[in-house]
Amino acid sequence: MKYYVPNWLIILGGAGQIFTALIYPYIRHEVFDWYNDVKKLKPLNQEIAKTYGRYIQGLNFSFGCIAILLTKDLQNGTSLAIAITGLIGAYWIGKVATQIAYYPKYTIPQKPLFKIGTYFMNALFILFAVVFTWLCINNYILYSNH
Repeated sequence: MKYYVPNWLIILGGAGQIFTALIYPYIRHEVFDWYNDVKKLKPLNQEIAKTYGRYIQGLNFSFGCIAILLTKDLQNGTSLAIAITGLIGAYWIGKVATQIAYYPKYTIPQKPLFKIGTYFMNALFILFAVVFTWLCINNYILYSNH
């Protein structure tokens, strides 16, 4: 029995990933005071930290665009669909694992917006991990049945 991922859920996941990319600078600045911490690093390390931040933001935005613009292609059971959905799924599983393993050790400001935002963002990360892993598994099943 096959369980297809609905198009609307893939598009929702894509929109959510674009949202995470767009909100990322706000979270770094307002929630984590990231920029002040980065200023304490040596100049090269500052640039490395900023570069990795842009990589994260760019990947989130790109994964969102792929999900929205190539929804059908992400479900067609090709080896490329397996690779892309596997990559996106693994990326978000890694993010969720990091959230669980490391983030509870740190405190964020206790403003209501940030508390609610934490739950919302974690729910999004779990949604992304589930949707794209589900897509990957479905693609693998389709690919295996060819």
